[in-house]
Amino acid sequence: MSEKVKLSKDGSSIDFVQSENVPTSLKKFRQSPEIEGFYRFIFENDLQKEGYEILDKIITQRKLKKLADKKQAVEDKKDAKKKK
Repeated sequence: MSEKVKLSKDGSSIDFVQSENVPTSLKKFRQSPEIEGFYRFIFENDLQKEGYEILDKIITQRKLKKLADKKQAVEDKKDAKKKK
């Protein structure tokens, strides 16, 4: 992928080359054109700090949701036992 990422004139959208199939392994996923284009966009526009902050928020939200789901599952099991 020697071409740079194409940014719209107003800067509101990015054009990526889309592949036909979804990569099955993590290594292949990282090498997919979409991810490569995303990384290039982040690097070329000096958005590493912002990208890290966004990913950190996403990871934190997912962890909190996972904990809440586990807590809900435990409460559901307790409720099911009480009903018996």
